[in-house]
Amino acid sequence: MRKKPFDIYMKIFCYISIILVGLLSFSLVCYVLVKGAKNISWQLLSTSPSYLEERIGILPDIVNTIYLVITTLIVVLPLGVGAAIYLNEYATNRKLTSLIDFASETLAGIPSIIYGLAGMLIFCQFLRLKTSLLSGSLTLVMMTLPTVIRTTQESLKTVPNSYREGAFALGAGKWRVVRTVVLPSSIQGILTGCILSIGRILGESAALLFTMGFAHTLNNYFTALGSSGATLTVALYVYAKEQGEFGVAFAIAAILLILTILINLITFFLERHFERRN
Repeated sequence: MRKKPFDIYMKIFCYISIILVGLLSFSLVCYVLVKGAKNISWQLLSTSPSYLEERIGILPDIVNTIYLVITTLIVVLPLGVGAAIYLNEYATNRKLTSLIDFASETLAGIPSIIYGLAGMLIFCQFLRLKTSLLSGSLTLVMMTLPTVIRTTQESLKTVPNSYREGAFALGAGKWRVVRTVVLPSSIQGILTGCILSIGRILGESAALLFTMGFAHTLNNYFTALGSSGATLTVALYVYAKEQGEFGVAFAIAAILLILTILINLITFFLERHFERRN
């Protein structure tokens, strides 16, 4: 059959759109990497800032970012995966399930600045955690929880019911079926939710301005939980907006891009590993 002119035009339009999006993304990444790479130095990465010596260093910001990612994931992954397992495998009240799904979808669309205000009122003032890494982590838990729940739910739904029925027929209990059959088959979706959460944590700044602060201080993990600290994104904002150090800002942006690329590569190889294992 001969193709209709409309189909041909739409196909051309799709190809043009793909090329434009690819060129825009590639150009943006290259621009940031080129502008930032020439400003990255060992002194910048390995020292703390000192106003007396007029030295700029982002080591505390890198460490605080790592602390923030670890603390947030420790809390959000058990909560998000556990909630998704309950909603998909155990919940029988459809009205309650629909209500929770609606609430999580609504939370996913709330601007991050509102999460920052809520986190400041709840964690910093009401719970008296002050402006600290713990307050910032708990705020990000609220932000990333809907993403983890949704991605895990969708992954659990892709597991065929025949897998569950076969395990039940062999005499396995509900939790054993979930632990040995359902979760291993849906590990890719759980990893996807984890990576999306890490990406949002790395890229978040508005909520952390209210809950975590600006301090460029280097502390151990347990001291940092109760102390103010700046992450890489907050430091980027401070150096670019407050101090006019655009070279340092581009260096931090390049580091964030490199971290994002590394995380995506690790995710790709992990997914390939679990595919071969399954």
